[in-house]
Amino acid sequence: MSEEGQSVAEAPWAATVEDLEALLFVVDRPITRREAAKLLEASKSDLDRLVTKLTENLAQRGITLITHGDELQLASGAEQARAVLAWVGTGGSDLTAAPLETLAVIAYRQPVTKGGVEEIRGVDADYALRVLLERGLIEEAGRMETAGRPIRYATTLEFLRRFGLGSLADLPPLEGDAEALRHMDLRSETPDQSVESAEAADADAETTGTESDAPSTPAQEDAATD
Repeated sequence: MSEEGQSVAEAPWAATVEDLEALLFVVDRPITRREAAKLLEASKSDLDRLVTKLTENLAQRGITLITHGDELQLASGAEQARAVLAWVGTGGSDLTAAPLETLAVIAYRQPVTKGGVEEIRGVDADYALRVLLERGLIEEAGRMETAGRPIRYATTLEFLRRFGLGSLADLPPLEGDAEALRHMDLRSETPDQSVESAEAADADAETTGTESDAPSTPAQEDAATD
């Protein structure tokens, strides 16, 4: 092999933005940054740079790069929803009002409990939550450290993909009463005062009991010594 051929063969491969786009295009599922970096033989900082550049490149196209936590996926842009739905025949509109309203509450208040959703909407949320979980639009996101430890719910990467959002930062801003609901204090998610009071009472009782066992007068001290 000639020296020129050897130099070409030994030249290090530096992944490009086009490489990242092609990889995300052929992978039919969300891919983590670690997976992408490994496949592209890129460092974390290099991959982050490629992700930023690809996001900028796609800004003027009908495709968007979804970033959800550590996951990446390509999807159609929000502006192209009408064209895409004309082909697919389904989409956000195939959800009835109850699941859609519940999804909106979770999207803007996440993580939020079933009780929190019901407090905001004023109706039972069992059916809506079940539908959204089955569709993969929401997921469990831990539990609250309150009485009963209720489950918290948050949106998924599938939610972003389905509605053409690059990230939760792309959610349209709320106005008026809707914005107020986003910041309202939820009684259902306030620490249970009765539980806290009971725990405090138990602690006081233990402290009082310990203190009462100790001699408090000279005579009691002498008796205890004997």
